[in-house]
Amino acid sequence: MRRFRYLTLAFVFFSAFASLAQAQSGDAAPLAERALGDPGAPVTIIAYESLSCPHCAAFHRDTFEALKARYVDTGEVRFIFREFPLNGPAVRASQVARCTSEGRFFGLVQILFRAQAQWVRSPDIDNQLARIGRFAGLSTDKLDACLADEALVNGILESRQQGEALFGVRSTPSFVIDGTLYEGNRSLEEFAAIIDPLLAGQ
Repeated sequence: MRRFRYLTLAFVFFSAFASLAQAQSGDAAPLAERALGDPGAPVTIIAYESLSCPHCAAFHRDTFEALKARYVDTGEVRFIFREFPLNGPAVRASQVARCTSEGRFFGLVQILFRAQAQWVRSPDIDNQLARIGRFAGLSTDKLDACLADEALVNGILESRQQGEALFGVRSTPSFVIDGTLYEGNRSLEEFAAIIDPLLAGQ
């Protein structure tokens, strides 16, 4: 059973990275903006999410890839991910995600959401997250350093504070679309009802 679980996790890992093959490669500072799409896109979505949030996981499972294909990959939307951790496990997972390269960040976020049930209630969260991080190519030394990085923790918590102060974010997922806050998970059709009029009026 354990071997099957790890093989399943590996399959999910490679599937997620394959689906995000267009993501930018290269490294960036751990707290640098993590975004997909054209910086000059006419519409910007800022997604405030907690990696321990099941509604965020549902968004990434059911809607994210379709939203990306329809609007981000076409240059119409810039998608920015910002942390809004709801608890300690979410902070730890964000530390691991921020540890990876810029080009692998969104793939690892997808993995963390898809494997959420395996790590979020684990009695040894760090060990579970380390296993996922190693699938992403992170060394044990780098993982240990990231999990011990207080500046990284402070930056992740600051992302939450800024979301609250700038946009009134109170829950996850929350989406700030061209400056307007929309709370809760949404289908592709619901996103389209917001985005298409913005694109038509650009």
